[in-house]
Amino acid sequence: MWQRLGRFILQYRIALLTVLFVLSAGMTYLATKVKLSYEFARAIPTDNPKYQAYQHFRKTFGDDGNMLVIGVQSNRLFEPKIFNAYAALHRQVRHVMDVEDVLSVPAAINLVRDSATERLQSVRIFDTSYANQAELDADKAVFDQLPFYRNLLFNPDTKAYVMGVRINKDSLNSPKRTKIVEAIGQHAQAFKAATGVDVHLSGLPLIRTVVADRIQQEMRWFLIGSLALSALILLLFFRSFSTMLLSLAVVILGVIWSLGILQLFGYKISLLTALIPPLVVVIGIPNCIYFINKYHTAYLQKNDRHTALIEMVGKMGIVTLFCNIAAAIGFAVFALTSSAILKEFGAVAGISIMAVFFISLILLPGVLSYLPAPSRSQVRYLNNRLITGFLLRVETWVVRHPKLVYSITGIALVLCTAGVFQLKTVARIVDDLPQNDQIYTDLRFFESNFHGVMPLEIVIDTRKKNRLGGMRALEVFERVDSLSAAIQRDSRMNRPLSLAEGLKFAKQAFFEGDTANYTMPNAFDGAFVGEYLKPSKGNSGNNLSKMLGSFMDSTRQRTRISVSMKDVGTLELPGILAQVESDAYRYFDSSKYTVELTGTSITFLEGSKFIINGLKESIFWAFLLIALCMWYLFRSWRVLVCSLIPNVIPLVITAGVMGWAGVPLKPSTVLVFSVALGIAIDITIRFLINYKQELVHYHGDVYATVRASINQTGLSIVYTSLVLVAGFVIFCFSSFGGTFALGWLTSLTLLVATLTNLILLPAIMLSLLRKKAGNDRLPHPVK
Repeated sequence: MWQRLGRFILQYRIALLTVLFVLSAGMTYLATKVKLSYEFARAIPTDNPKYQAYQHFRKTFGDDGNMLVIGVQSNRLFEPKIFNAYAALHRQVRHVMDVEDVLSVPAAINLVRDSATERLQSVRIFDTSYANQAELDADKAVFDQLPFYRNLLFNPDTKAYVMGVRINKDSLNSPKRTKIVEAIGQHAQAFKAATGVDVHLSGLPLIRTVVADRIQQEMRWFLIGSLALSALILLLFFRSFSTMLLSLAVVILGVIWSLGILQLFGYKISLLTALIPPLVVVIGIPNCIYFINKYHTAYLQKNDRHTALIEMVGKMGIVTLFCNIAAAIGFAVFALTSSAILKEFGAVAGISIMAVFFISLILLPGVLSYLPAPSRSQVRYLNNRLITGFLLRVETWVVRHPKLVYSITGIALVLCTAGVFQLKTVARIVDDLPQNDQIYTDLRFFESNFHGVMPLEIVIDTRKKNRLGGMRALEVFERVDSLSAAIQRDSRMNRPLSLAEGLKFAKQAFFEGDTANYTMPNAFDGAFVGEYLKPSKGNSGNNLSKMLGSFMDSTRQRTRISVSMKDVGTLELPGILAQVESDAYRYFDSSKYTVELTGTSITFLEGSKFIINGLKESIFWAFLLIALCMWYLFRSWRVLVCSLIPNVIPLVITAGVMGWAGVPLKPSTVLVFSVALGIAIDITIRFLINYKQELVHYHGDVYATVRASINQTGLSIVYTSLVLVAGFVIFCFSSFGGTFALGWLTSLTLLVATLTNLILLPAIMLSLLRKKAGNDRLPHPVK
């Protein structure tokens, strides 16, 4: 069949190449239309209850992840020059496009009781600028008497101050977000230059924007780097510019097709799908190496270019097909998960890998048929003394020292199995950043001074409309205040903000600003509550009114408690949430109230669980589907055992190394196992099919066939493994822990898989297939 296919491709090469280039032109057009994704990674299915609860919260109270914070720490902030600059920073940031509001010390307001109207009026505490210290000190004294702002806008113990910048949520999900964040950062740096006070920026808008932009830039550089590195290796191997350019053409077309498929499916380039083009390069190059290697070998034997090309397709067509199927399975199984972002990655990556196979199958023989026959210098690599010597040693280990091979493998498995039990599953929002990165250090500043910036929302549902209005609301808000006090006792969370805090602020104002009266109003002095919740005309636009207006829904049935917390990670977060929920139902009877925890911190935790569990499931499905492919290919349980063992061991060793090295299981590291399995099984398929093809020539002699297979496939396996390892090692230059882990962990897995398939696989075959004369032969692969 494959011999006939080779003749067909050569006979109709002009038509096939024309069709390929026309389709590639269409894919190029689609690739130019693909857009970047600026939305949060959709890790949670839309029918998930926690996802729906978060969307309902956003619809009712607004977005909780659109606050960027600017922090400063100085004993000199209340000097006129520095304070005026800080107030100017507030105004400048407020005028940045799509900034909806800014909360800061210069814009802080006080509530003052108007004796004429017996209403509470909001007045600004600070002027826009100060000429002398006495005026500023007087206003500062007023500000210091307002407990409402403590640990929200400033930390009196550390002299740290925070400015909260609320950005339009639609702009944060668009290309405009980069310019918005850059503009805010420029104003902050201008303040630093003018005053000498260090400035720290954090918050989800900043983290999302900067991290996404960096990763997308890195992926572009990694794509260029992988192409350049592949070109260098190909040139060193084949000593031919034409062969190098032809191989690059295959992978470049593969990259174009991957982007076109992305657009065809209506997907955008996300943080995960951005990995597909570099991966296509890394996976596409081995196709070229195996095809061209077989072409050169056949040409030396036949001394006829046309016959050698038919031999190339006939011998390597089925091998490369099933290798690409196995690699595609390693990626496509992600489409079986319930995570939207993994589904997109799996579908596009799987189809792209199969597209690379058809591109190489048509382009390589078609173009090679027009190129001159390979010269002596181009086939000199076939007699590389270093690799030949290594393969001879491998042959000796396999044939003469199988017990040593099994012993070393067993020791490695025992050590790494112990390491597997050291593995921890933990992920943080910024744990992929190095600890000396500005984003990381700035986040730690806010965690040290304000207990973090990650949002957690607690929604209290009274189950009755209008229950939060009038005197009946006092009981509810007293419970809210008690819950807030319990939350504040946890050092990993900041003082919660709720309507209860606003009521205490109002009571203090009602009693002429007496700090001792910053407490919840009781039934006696609760008559003024309505006055506070309904500020007098002309003051509806102040910052406090806007802020507190978003803490109760329009039906006065539901209220929220907003908490900022540390980026504790998925290991600690479930315990914190369980404690908060326990405290909540201690104050709110579950028969009368419904308490719901939501917010970005919850969705991050749930999303990480879905991704990690989905990736674990994908490994199972990858093993199952690859096993079915191997069974279909060879129809032998013995071969199935021979093929799977050498590919399970590298995964166990990698997991053990992760455990001993303290690398946790998280979305970016679990991805390694399915990817590496899909690629590593290629080596097994190539070795076993070559074994079967050579078994006939050696009249069923298992020993002779194994030796021949090691020497014949070993060269291309070693070359291909070097390309794969080099292609993944380039990710080690990333500044992000996830991409760095993908690089070195995948390289480690592939390196171990190369050794197990070259040494352990032949040893197992000799042990299993030599026992009975009737079992000395492998069944023919399906044609």
